[in-house]
Amino acid sequence: MIRILFWIVLACHLLPLSAGLCARAPVSEATEQCLACHSSLHPGIVEEWQQSRHARTAPRDALKAKPIARRISETEIPDRLKYVSVGCAECHTLRVREHADAFLHNEVEIHVVVSPEDCAVCHVTEADEYAQNIMSHARGNLVNNPVYQDLQRTIIGTPVRTGSGIAYEPADAATRAEACEYCHGTRLVHKGMATRSTILGDMAFPRIEGWPNQGVGRINLDGSRGSCAACHTRHAFSIEMARKPYTCRECHVGPDVPAYKVYTSSKHGNIFSSAGAGWNFDAVPWTVGKDFTAPTCGACHMSLLVNTDGETIVERSHKMNDRLAWRIFGLPFSHPHPRQPDTTIIRNRDGLPLPTDFDGGMAAEFLIGPAEQEARTRTLQAVCIGCHSRSWVEGHWRRFENTLETTDRDILTATRIMEEIWSRGYARGIAQQESPFDEAIERTWCDTWLFYANTVRFASAMGGGGDYGVFADGRYQLSRRIREMSEWLDLRKKLFPPPSEPITRDGRAPLHPGSDLSMVVRTPPAGRHSP
Repeated sequence: MIRILFWIVLACHLLPLSAGLCARAPVSEATEQCLACHSSLHPGIVEEWQQSRHARTAPRDALKAKPIARRISETEIPDRLKYVSVGCAECHTLRVREHADAFLHNEVEIHVVVSPEDCAVCHVTEADEYAQNIMSHARGNLVNNPVYQDLQRTIIGTPVRTGSGIAYEPADAATRAEACEYCHGTRLVHKGMATRSTILGDMAFPRIEGWPNQGVGRINLDGSRGSCAACHTRHAFSIEMARKPYTCRECHVGPDVPAYKVYTSSKHGNIFSSAGAGWNFDAVPWTVGKDFTAPTCGACHMSLLVNTDGETIVERSHKMNDRLAWRIFGLPFSHPHPRQPDTTIIRNRDGLPLPTDFDGGMAAEFLIGPAEQEARTRTLQAVCIGCHSRSWVEGHWRRFENTLETTDRDILTATRIMEEIWSRGYARGIAQQESPFDEAIERTWCDTWLFYANTVRFASAMGGGGDYGVFADGRYQLSRRIREMSEWLDLRKKLFPPPSEPITRDGRAPLHPGSDLSMVVRTPPAGRHSP
């Protein structure tokens, strides 16, 4: 009898969970039908799913956890989903009327692309928060902003030599999809059906333009934005994966947004690399000091954290910027975060869809105010105080805000030089209805804020300084580029003196020719980075 029990227990550990014999949650008949074919056709997908929490847990059982430990936020789960594991059919047959790619497959109507609105059947709060997140608007904020589109064209477009130099033709869809839209997201469009030969015979499948893609701002076939799989990669949909910095690295590696490389060289990254293998990345809530001893991206920006007494330090958030007062990605200057996730509505003083003017002035009505900045700062500082004294944390913030001040002053100097170059006709910019990004000297100007000032800011924010703030794409390169711009301008003044000096109302070269308001050079007010 003992030997029989031994073999039964062993079989429960070795047999695939899809068999339903020893699974913690029963597998639906519809999902069993999917697995019957796809376990052979796509074993990587099926095996990954079998090891997932979705395969092991029915929503009914997930709801039994204490509220603070729940991984789902919807309490009213449809009966057909409530008592079975979250399998193939439970995701790919949801809301088929809303999905343009829905089709009949083995007599079952399914859709290929699972969207955040599908995930919202169980994860409603997370989906709602993500919809308010600037990431979910990443595609629209890129493709609907003519300034960003112009920058993109000069980077990934096709250079064509003309009689007057180099012109850039727009990049084709495939290039865009694997370049900027890899992270920002493509627009998925159903283009009809196509018949393919399979081992099961000829079968019809939808043709989807823009697919494959799992960008954070992808426009889905049900009209929703984003992809949960960008962070919780299918088909494991692991919270552990989302909490580890490797996931964020996929898009935040630099040099424009150098978060990952700065993190890995920081003291926090050092601790993660050394001790992270022993941390519990799957716990909900996540206990500071017990489950992990140094923050990752998820700990600072998203996760529900508690102390060892079980008291909440910060609530979970899928808005990402709920704990961020400043947007340090320079455009070209740092600035408070936008009030709305759709940044295409922003207009600066010169009428451009940018959060700051070219002289550092802010489009304040579109950005969060001091009170909201203070609240977000205190929320993020609460994470830090879980491991550091308040004096340490406040000292770090003073240095960080000083870095924003100093790098913005550096970029103001670079931009004044660039504006004078444009005004003297040595390059052609917006005033001449030309791109401000497609000439060599303009690229040098872009380097100052897109790469070097950004790296200095990220090094300060995430590492408290270090080599990335100095020699590794930091202040050394920033100051060198500004010097190169200045000497480039001085040389052309000597070689090509204009018949008369351009004069503005205050006697200086215009910062933004063609705009009446921008003729006056303004220095950012003192203390602009103090919430």
